[in-house]
Amino acid sequence: MLVPIKITAQALDEIKNIMTSKNIPKEYALRVGIKGGGCGGVSFVLGFDQSREGDQQFSVGGLSVLVEKRHVMFLMGMQVDFHESNEARGFVFSNPDIPERHDK
Repeated sequence: MLVPIKITAQALDEIKNIMTSKNIPKEYALRVGIKGGGCGGVSFVLGFDQSREGDQQFSVGGLSVLVEKRHVMFLMGMQVDFHESNEARGFVFSNPDIPERHDK
């Protein structure tokens, strides 16, 4: 089965650290999804959850990942990364297959 998302090594490390520090139960997996839609676009979300009916389950870097079947097409080709700087830290979703726009 084709895995719709990539998770960078930095993001995997941070996710595993969160799972350990927050005592996330071993039977939980990382849930990746979207919320919103329409004119405002979509936001990507991460969380920890148990498998539900209609989920697709993947393994990414040894991590179990859940995606609702209806979200797979929105996540195809996306990459989850983790950035940390003096100004901000957090997970970032991007699609490396789509070139950045540089409007003039």
